[in-house]
Amino acid sequence: MLNLRNAFPTVGLVLGVLAGIAAAPSLMAEDSDRYGYGSPASAEQIAGWDIDVRPDGKGLPPGEGSVEDGEWLYEEKCALCHGSFGESVSGYPALAGGDGSLTDPRPKKTVGSYWRYTSTLWDYIHRAMPFTQPESLSDDEVYAITAYVLHLNDIVDYDFVLTKDNLSDVHLPNEDNFIPDQRPDTRNKRCMKRCKDPASVKVSSEAAAYVPEGGPDALYSQGSAQEDGVVTTVTGGGVYERHCALCHAAGIGGAPVLGDSAAWVGRIEQGVETLYRHAIEGYTGEDGIMPPKGGFVNLPDSEVSLAVDYIVEQSQ
Repeated sequence: MLNLRNAFPTVGLVLGVLAGIAAAPSLMAEDSDRYGYGSPASAEQIAGWDIDVRPDGKGLPPGEGSVEDGEWLYEEKCALCHGSFGESVSGYPALAGGDGSLTDPRPKKTVGSYWRYTSTLWDYIHRAMPFTQPESLSDDEVYAITAYVLHLNDIVDYDFVLTKDNLSDVHLPNEDNFIPDQRPDTRNKRCMKRCKDPASVKVSSEAAAYVPEGGPDALYSQGSAQEDGVVTTVTGGGVYERHCALCHAAGIGGAPVLGDSAAWVGRIEQGVETLYRHAIEGYTGEDGIMPPKGGFVNLPDSEVSLAVDYIVEQSQ
């Protein structure tokens, strides 16, 4: 696995580049691979980025975790989305089952039926899970949850303990069925003469635009016409349908359901500014977790606020 984070060997770029030009010739004479600015990344800095794990176990940290410990951790941190037995809840990926289904019209791709390496499972849990708090698990907890998911797929026994030393010895059923992509790499050559006139290029087809539930107007409302076209305005209902309904329509992660006034009355009484802050910055309460902006961190604060206004209006 290529670790792109380590592809950049220098840090601390200096804004005053011009000041270093005079010294550059002598510096490059000493070391032709350097440009005379920045500094080498320290071992500590590299270690913070170098977290990938390879199929042979290289990159794994020390630690261990049993299937028994993983069962409790999984139930607490994973079952809400993936189901107590890895069967999936509310459209989240299934982690177990699907044995022999890969030739079906709709194959069920799980850790046991499709995944290639145990290291991929460990690495993904370590980097991205739980969904609302990625990288919050300790190394031992990752080992334990990985062991339990393996057990759900009947790959290891209940008394199994997963460690740095034995992880690469655990082979997934579909490991030998992956083949290298034999298709050749192709690159377009830059046109240097007798080039095609761009004006003659015609678009023959386009991908269909995303249409949220409720139709095109669910996300945008039509505004007044301008000289350059029609102005559209984002609506709170549209933002909710695209970014919030995943949890608030079904109560996933303890999220209060849209329209459930009993669940919302106490929250609404805190004031809309508090609701804005919790939705934008994230919040952990007794009933569940609200990740910042529902996990859509690039969503503008203004659109998050529109969604909150819509939810409040529908839930009073």
